[in-house]
Amino acid sequence: MVCIGAPSVLSVTPRTSRDTDDRSKHMRIGILGTGAMATALGAAWVRAGHDVRVGGRDTEAASRTALLTGASEHGSLSEAAAHGDVVLIAVPADAAPQLARELAPLLAGRTVIDCTVPMSPGEDGPALTTGGTTSVARLIADAAPGAHVVKAFGVCHESIWTLDRPAFEGAPLAVPFCTDQPGAAKRVTEIITSMDCSPLPCGGLDRAALLEATAVFAVGVWWSGAEARFAFPAPALAPGAVDD
Repeated sequence: MVCIGAPSVLSVTPRTSRDTDDRSKHMRIGILGTGAMATALGAAWVRAGHDVRVGGRDTEAASRTALLTGASEHGSLSEAAAHGDVVLIAVPADAAPQLARELAPLLAGRTVIDCTVPMSPGEDGPALTTGGTTSVARLIADAAPGAHVVKAFGVCHESIWTLDRPAFEGAPLAVPFCTDQPGAAKRVTEIITSMDCSPLPCGGLDRAALLEATAVFAVGVWWSGAEARFAFPAPALAPGAVDD
């Protein structure tokens, strides 16, 4: 996600794997990209005990990102895609579908997480580059029809993923996601849980555009100096609210 003035992603917490007896939940994750989101999520997944490999078109950049995240390996984009049971696409949104098309044979049968936000500056604030008529996640799924695409991790700024066990106001961070594939939903749920966050299923991939629009809306609010969370108070806190 685009940096919007939050703490630098390079200030990551110590890269030590989380203690757990359940090693069966640990996954092989390939990361396509070497930017802020690739670094932040990669480090979070290493801390959670997953086996991460970073891939980039520039292998020197992949090496630097692997060093920052604590990833076990780095290499080309195709090597990272082949490594993962789960593959994260963390490149600019407008480049993601073409990358998925190039790697489609390798992505077939894998859970592919799209964390991109299709955003460009506008007169009234950031705007969706898709026009709101589709989602990058859907374009990725069309470009790599054998992949099991999940839209996730794009709503929060990348600095949130540098926190160990993110929690706010006493509650674990909820991570919304959309997918059409039950197996992919299970895998992304396990990854989110391994980060000590709370999975928040939001329906099929046809709802991914709503997550992308939510991210762009939140960025616009933050850029204006306001707090997006104040627009979504809990209904239970309203005067006269009754628990259902």
